[in-house]
Amino acid sequence: MPVRRPAVLAAALTLGLAVGSPGCGSSDHGPVENAAAPPRPRESEQIANGPVAPAPATAPLTLQLVGQPDVVQIHFGKAPRSGVLFDLDTGRVLWRKDPTRILPIASLTKMMTALVVADRVPEGAKVLVTKEALAYQGSGVGVLPKGKRVGVSAMLYGLLLPSGNDAAIALAQRAAGSVGAFVTDMNARAQKMGLTCTQYSSSSGFDDAGNHSCAADLAVEARAILDQPRLARVVGRREAVLPFPIKGGKLYLYNNNPLLRMRYPGTLGIKTGFTDAAGRCLVAAVRRGSHRLGVVLLHSPDPGRQARQLLDRGFRALG
Repeated sequence: MPVRRPAVLAAALTLGLAVGSPGCGSSDHGPVENAAAPPRPRESEQIANGPVAPAPATAPLTLQLVGQPDVVQIHFGKAPRSGVLFDLDTGRVLWRKDPTRILPIASLTKMMTALVVADRVPEGAKVLVTKEALAYQGSGVGVLPKGKRVGVSAMLYGLLLPSGNDAAIALAQRAAGSVGAFVTDMNARAQKMGLTCTQYSSSSGFDDAGNHSCAADLAVEARAILDQPRLARVVGRREAVLPFPIKGGKLYLYNNNPLLRMRYPGTLGIKTGFTDAAGRCLVAAVRRGSHRLGVVLLHSPDPGRQARQLLDRGFRALG
């Protein structure tokens, strides 16, 4: 089925100005100006071939894909299938590699899960651990106690640090009553943000079918995450020890983000993901002095190393 796109955006797609704003189903351990948008390929073609999405409308947070040349030039022996290096505060693009190519995103999906949960579930609320949540596949928190109610903050840590698919299911049920209704909310939020590459079929990203985005859209989601202090605190933690209703009373969680794990200076975190179809994916953000840069890499052979190389050159270019 084609990727859904709101009618209000369809009329604006000819502007070719920017990617709008207000991502991997994981087993974790170029716009056209003044032209009508081309017909969207079938979903199977999108995932297999990675088409370029049409230029979206301008929105409050934007990624500037036209108007300035890339100041970072780099040759990778084996490049990621798609990626972008950008200024988190201005949306300026410093380097790009097919940033609107539509690809599977694995647990990067959980970025949108977190944004919708932050909208729908207040801090201090409790999340029921259901039998459906415990029937998860892939990566998980792994110790969620069936029938217990767990604080939403702890569940968000479980979602975003070890990339818990069990936490993704439980949070979706708490926020919308069912995973299906929550996925509808995810897609509605993506449309509201002007994300024209993006479609979700689950809250976890474990299954790649019908679940895809592009580097430009994911950059917009990264900016939205960091604009939410509640979520920015979570994604920036290298590890967390949380009160939890299990034996011992504490839950120990560790972040999969390679930049945080190697203590790359100034790392603000965000999200990793992996499936066979999506490859190794990373969305990361780093602060140096007065500058904040973000990087998105999709299907990268070594996202930690490639992200460091891009960020080092980006900060040097900005002085």
